[in-house]
Amino acid sequence: MVLTRKDVTSVLGPVDEMTIAEIASTGASLEELREALIWLNNDEVLMGESRPLPASRVAALIDLLEAEALRDEPVTPLPPQ
Repeated sequence: MVLTRKDVTSVLGPVDEMTIAEIASTGASLEELREALIWLNNDEVLMGESRPLPASRVAALIDLLEAEALRDEPVTPLPPQ
């Protein structure tokens, strides 16, 4: 079942249309999206519990969500040398 806008926003909160489309295009399930968000926010804890690394779709979602987070954060310029 393809993720809907409602599915994505129920897990992530408000996100833009492009992000929703990218997430839906992975073919991931709602459970996989939830798992990706858990990994993104708690990877050290999960690895400490010796959980197996996320499956390919979950890993793709993690990459996508990390990229989205980076796009939303302002880039700090390097100080002049």
